[in-house]
Amino acid sequence: MRRRGFGQRWLSREYLQVFAPAAVLTIVGFVVASQFIRPAPPNRLVIATGRTDGAYYQFGLRYRELVAPQGITLEVRSTSSSVENIRLLEDPQAGVGAAFVQGGTAGAVRSQELVSLGSLYFEPLWVFSRAARRHKEIQDLRGRRLAIGPEGSETRAVAELLLGTNGITAGLATFLPPTGLDAVHAFQRGAADAVFFVASPQSVMVQEMIHSRGVALMNFPRADAYIRLHPFLTKLVLPEGALDVKANIPAREIVLIAPAANLVVRRDLHLALAELLLMTAAKVHGGAGMFGRSSQFASPHHLEFPLSEDARRYYESGPPFLARYLPFWGATLVDRTKVMLVPLLTLIFPLFKILPPAYRWRVRSKVYRWYRDVRAIDLALTEPRAAADPSSLLKELHRIENEVRQMLVPLAYSEAHYNLRLHIEFVRSKVRAVQAASQPGDHEPPQGADGSSSAAAGTNSGEPVGSAPPSFPHVRRGGRRSGPVDGWDHDDGVTGSWPARNLNARTGTSCIEMESDFHRR
Repeated sequence: MRRRGFGQRWLSREYLQVFAPAAVLTIVGFVVASQFIRPAPPNRLVIATGRTDGAYYQFGLRYRELVAPQGITLEVRSTSSSVENIRLLEDPQAGVGAAFVQGGTAGAVRSQELVSLGSLYFEPLWVFSRAARRHKEIQDLRGRRLAIGPEGSETRAVAELLLGTNGITAGLATFLPPTGLDAVHAFQRGAADAVFFVASPQSVMVQEMIHSRGVALMNFPRADAYIRLHPFLTKLVLPEGALDVKANIPAREIVLIAPAANLVVRRDLHLALAELLLMTAAKVHGGAGMFGRSSQFASPHHLEFPLSEDARRYYESGPPFLARYLPFWGATLVDRTKVMLVPLLTLIFPLFKILPPAYRWRVRSKVYRWYRDVRAIDLALTEPRAAADPSSLLKELHRIENEVRQMLVPLAYSEAHYNLRLHIEFVRSKVRAVQAASQPGDHEPPQGADGSSSAAAGTNSGEPVGSAPPSFPHVRRGGRRSGPVDGWDHDDGVTGSWPARNLNARTGTSCIEMESDFHRR
């Protein structure tokens, strides 16, 4: 039991010396890689929209409904305009991470921390005037009363831009603050000569105006010039009868210009949330409409804010691979921890290839290092007899054999252990032969103190008293099964000492064969 415990400790030490450095290296690799894991996305996001009766707010409610199953709470915050949305995004204390922003309002931006995830849909600019006045161009509105919305509104920002392009300023026309239905009612009462709306064709204001008598929808024949001057604008064509086929409204094809609604976020918005918003936008705005074909939105075009790098990768490669097959949080977890594959691929897999051979080499080296001493004794036999004392060589071999016998190796490596012991015995037989040749009566066994043969007495120079040649029972000889065989049995007619004749009777390996194998090693 004591020896077994010692052997287990020895093997444990060998394992530790080989595998412990590899384990430490692997742990260090994982610790270093963990420093590059991105934090988990927050489970709450605030999006600024617009007035509760507007399209932006309704889209915000739709977004909230779609992201809720993914474990994200989207707070829809109503605001007065896109300008206010920009202010909220720029203020880190406001807690707003995303917002709907109309094109043409970027002039209010004072920060570089805002980026766009893409455009969502076109918002045409509708300019209605009295048909009797026959206003054909915006420049014809000089000196008129114009309902363009209150200060800071999206409509006023675009209207002032176009009016200013045509040289019409607040001193050359009267800018009125009513917007929405208030502007419609002001026009119907005669308090305004023209009204400006940035809205969808289905909006209440547009539908109210197109069905009113004496109202003309302004055409933009110079739309190409406007979009060259203001890249966030897009030229749109409203076909004849597109608004009301039965009433044939409009009665002719109308050219419009339109900014695009943008989904704007802070630059530090978590990548996973940005991708989730993009996938949600594609579901909400990806259908075909009057001014957009199917799957046209969300789009990296028609932007007034810089495109986010995360959005750029999304448009180039599509939704993340994991997001297509895994729930949001599962895909996020795998994507965040994929950096841990670096130590797995660069350390663990190579170590699996290296460690087993390293362990084998270490165990075998415990055995093979003794061959240096055994070979030195073998080479000493070739020196002059005076220089090679057989007795001292036998004592050295005896010492080596005792240490080798006590050496513990795993069972899988026992073959190398026993081969070493056989080779020690082989060299001992050569030393004995040299010793016998150097004494008088070279062909007789050496005599003991009582006159008996040292072989018969079980003693020899350099060999402990009481040892006897090993026996190999039940070895077949000459086609018959014999009894126990010792090293001095000459029944088979073979002469010489036991080691020289049959060093490994069980395997049938002769000393000559083993000597050749020894020198090959």
